Amino acid sequence: MDKKLLDVLVCPVSKAPLRWDPAREELVCAASRLAYPVRDGIPVLLEAEARELGPEEDGR
Repeated sequence: MDKKLLDVLVCPVSKAPLRWDPAREELVCAASRLAYPVRDGIPVLLEAEARELGPEEDGR
């Protein structure tokens, strides 16, 4: 994930910063506990497409 792009993207729900998870290829928001997929290098920042973080995932 491009660092400059990551610096400007925020969670559409909480407006909090996102963290790149390279293992799952997701953008993770700790504040809203949602993970957004990245498909073909394009972040899909739609709440309906987001995955809720499980209890074992800390969002960090």
